[in-house]
Amino acid sequence: MTRSILVVIPTLNEARTIEGVIDSLLADPPAGARLDLVVADGGSNDGTQEIVARLAASRPALRLLHNPRRLQSAAVNLAARLHGSAAEVLVRCDAHAIYPAGFLRQLIDSLDRSGADAVVVPMDSTGDNCVQRAVAWVSDTVVGSGGSAHRGGRRSGFVDHGHHAAFRMHSFVRAGGYDETYTHNEDAELDCRQRALGSRIWLDADIRLAYHPRATLRALWRQYFNYGRGRSRTVRRHPGSWRPRQLAVPANLALCIAGVALAPLQPATLVLPVAYLGALLWASIWIAVARRSLCGLLAGPAAFVMHNAWALGFFNGMITVREKPWSVEAAEPLAPASAGAASGSSA
Repeated sequence: MTRSILVVIPTLNEARTIEGVIDSLLADPPAGARLDLVVADGGSNDGTQEIVARLAASRPALRLLHNPRRLQSAAVNLAARLHGSAAEVLVRCDAHAIYPAGFLRQLIDSLDRSGADAVVVPMDSTGDNCVQRAVAWVSDTVVGSGGSAHRGGRRSGFVDHGHHAAFRMHSFVRAGGYDETYTHNEDAELDCRQRALGSRIWLDADIRLAYHPRATLRALWRQYFNYGRGRSRTVRRHPGSWRPRQLAVPANLALCIAGVALAPLQPATLVLPVAYLGALLWASIWIAVARRSLCGLLAGPAAFVMHNAWALGFFNGMITVREKPWSVEAAEPLAPASAGAASGSSA
């Protein structure tokens, strides 16, 4: 029996990378599989759509889909609704990641070996400039990611969450797909629903992709602020999803601010903020020496941005966004596409 695989790549102005991503995904595909590769574009104006249309002329598996909502979550859901009815496996890919040849084949093999309902993979960050390199290096340390298994992890096993790669389509549909009200953290939120419904998630540390972080500290700040804001919704919707490393980030910011504010009355309260900054300084020096690069000196500032933008985004979400706890009884499968949505598809 031929296995059907739906691959979805959400895009928005990814002309620089999209052709390389498509070529790498189509290299060494799973043997005997029927492959549909959908680029769900949110309205690119940099030539992305034209590149995909040109490639589709010589690649029968490739098609372009208009994503009117522009969000990645909406892109994957729409593609699943329109083109996933016969698919056994759904694969989500990113236009700014670097995939090895045989990536899709490895995912299918991992699903079969593990018996899992979803496979997630580690990300190995890389970069072209000093900021990207510093972010990449510190992200793979406890200082940068708190020991998150999917950030540079080397051990395979069942996990609560990881960087999304492959789903058994029935698990994705049963959980309702991504929540399209999320702009960030939609992957972790979906994993909470999948696990609550009995699905198991396997982290395969042998399937690795490379990822380019934000190229400036300002862009990194915006990204992590939005991550924190999204996580604030997830932990209220799924209270059991809290992890100590996540609680530590907003707690550290709150205690550091309190320590500085109380210092005129009690100088000893400066111990925590001074220790925190000292740890970041040590991380910068250690990484610069270990990597033999002055770019490593930006590791501490990058970690400072990641920690505190995330924490401020978390507090912002707690204050400004209402959220109710989710229950299994509220689960609804992903609805089929409407006639209006179907009209947005193009070859």
